[in-house]
Amino acid sequence: MQCIGENLNVIKKVIGQAFKDRNPEPIQKMALEQKEVGVDFIDINLGPARKGGPELMEWVVKTVQEVVDDIPLVLDTSNIEAIEAGLAVHKGTALVNSVMARPERYTVMLPMVAKYKADMVALLWGPDGLPRDENERASLAVELVYAANEAGIPNEQIYVDPIITPVNIQQPQLMATLAFTEMLQDIAPGAKSTNGLSNISNGTPWREPLNQTYMIMLERAGMYSSIVDYEDSLLLDIAKGKRADIVETVHKVQDGEITDPGQVEGEELQLFVRAARVILGHTLYSDSWMKM
Repeated sequence: MQCIGENLNVIKKVIGQAFKDRNPEPIQKMALEQKEVGVDFIDINLGPARKGGPELMEWVVKTVQEVVDDIPLVLDTSNIEAIEAGLAVHKGTALVNSVMARPERYTVMLPMVAKYKADMVALLWGPDGLPRDENERASLAVELVYAANEAGIPNEQIYVDPIITPVNIQQPQLMATLAFTEMLQDIAPGAKSTNGLSNISNGTPWREPLNQTYMIMLERAGMYSSIVDYEDSLLLDIAKGKRADIVETVHKVQDGEITDPGQVEGEELQLFVRAARVILGHTLYSDSWMKM
């Protein structure tokens, strides 16, 4: 699984302040830490960036690439002008996160992506908001990928994001996302995929095991990459194929070979069984269910 480090984010107090103060030190330190642990991309999330967004994105891209110029950056903001400012100074191929499945957004953004020969995240958030199931996701994907192709962007430069929802709010959506991921190559051969992995655990005290378990399931379904917390060392180990025992346990839950946490030894693997059963909808999510 390819990993996109999510931590250079304006909502993080230290990073948000560094953006505001144009202080390169915390930003470059975090970029170097992400390189050291082996992330494949570094996401730069400015949020809305309504005021001074273009100048800020240009500065952050240059600041990061002063110390890390061999890992592509993901330009992440709702400010289209800021995205273009970042693309104009980025060395190599950037990844634009994201182009929504809304005509008023993609008709503006797709020519820009093509102009700079960037890769793009096709976010399946349509005119009606969150798609209800895998079929609505497929319909939005067809529309957005076709429009991208018409703009000169081939499938191989498109990362489709089916949107992950929190397990404690919209639990059934998690299976719809898995089902769509399995369909993607039939819909858009050669396209890649990505997701905001930590969305699954928003608002829960069980962030890491839920993120780790769902990443395993998504990879099995064909997911190419995930936007992750680079400080979660176990998650990175799983993504790099270093914890086959955990992956095998989650797969056995998916295949019905393990139906109860008591069937495996050790609290660590039992927690993965609990998380997997919740994601699969075999039990309703509750904080107490996850507790050992």
